[in-house]
Amino acid sequence: MVELVSGQEGGLLPKTQESQRWRWPVALLCFYGFMVQLKPGEPFITPYLLSPEKNFTQEQVTNEINPVLSYSYMAVLVPVFLLTDFLRYKPVLVLQSLSHISIWLLLLLGTTLLQMQLMEFFYGITMAARVAYSSYIFSLVPSELYQRVAGYSRSAVLLGVFSSSVLGQLCVSLAGLSFRTLSSISLAFVSFSLLLAVSLPWPHRSMYFNMAKCEARPKLAPVNPGSPAPASACSPLSCFRSSMLFQMLKELRNVVRVPGLRLWCLWWIFNSTGYYLVLFYAHVLWNKVYPATENTKVYNGAVEAASTLLGAMTSFVASFVKIRWSLWSELVIGIITALQASLLFLMGTTDSIWACYIAYTLFRGFYQFLVPIAIWTWESFGFYISQNSLL
Repeated sequence: MVELVSGQEGGLLPKTQESQRWRWPVALLCFYGFMVQLKPGEPFITPYLLSPEKNFTQEQVTNEINPVLSYSYMAVLVPVFLLTDFLRYKPVLVLQSLSHISIWLLLLLGTTLLQMQLMEFFYGITMAARVAYSSYIFSLVPSELYQRVAGYSRSAVLLGVFSSSVLGQLCVSLAGLSFRTLSSISLAFVSFSLLLAVSLPWPHRSMYFNMAKCEARPKLAPVNPGSPAPASACSPLSCFRSSMLFQMLKELRNVVRVPGLRLWCLWWIFNSTGYYLVLFYAHVLWNKVYPATENTKVYNGAVEAASTLLGAMTSFVASFVKIRWSLWSELVIGIITALQASLLFLMGTTDSIWACYIAYTLFRGFYQFLVPIAIWTWESFGFYISQNSLL
């Protein structure tokens, strides 16, 4: 006998059919997440900027180019987040791919400091648009699968970064390709990712602005022809209180009220800030400890590959970890954060490039273990609120 489950319209669907309905879109989205990370020139952007071809100084890269990424990411994060849900994810993924193309075009054709700063600005947009990818995949599955698909999607992205880093390192170490050639290859890959983004299916709902009609709108009572027509307008205050913006502001209040959600939000804010600062400036540190040129053995790609592979493994493991996070979250976060701090201290004090490489790899692995847990916690809470209207 085939087990039946409820369908969207209140009917019954075979469980196998229900499973197949979400597995194909999830697989397609995971493939997109893999392909969009294939940029073999990315681990070598800093050496490329410092090379004789671009001829920027280390002070310019550290103080005038890299900081633009942090500021632009902070400036566009909230608008992109709101547009992500309102536009139902896909347009934001297309915007992300267009920004990727702009990055590599500017790296290939740009020669001035302003052009490199503009390149970092587009990097900020691509980073802010990543929220569309993780949110998109949650709109395709029921809430009980959130933790599993969070691990799948995160692993696909990290495996894409791993493959990209391995390819870049092989091109530099074995094929002897220049940094400019790597940038051209990256441009070709991100152009293909744009085609994938355009071909992705439109999701039928989103978390706030585009919920399914059967969930977002109550059924209307039958109208008596002899009774007066209901008023179509509402007071400004009532309209505001029923708006999605007001509902999201009320949900923000719950971030403070719910201890578990508050903990993970604080972890995300502070740990992610430190994580991205390490990613932005690690290559500058490596270049200081071990100056890199196209004529020396540069292992940036290999280190990025190793750290990403470890992150993919820890992220995948996290999707199957079954512990009482409401009880053990503080202990786990505290231990992992302490280990990360120790690794950062090692990176900042050692003169060994290999110690920097190992510390960087472990630092990223610890961070990626907690990311799927944090995303799963937020999405589960958001789904519960949107379905039960407990705001």
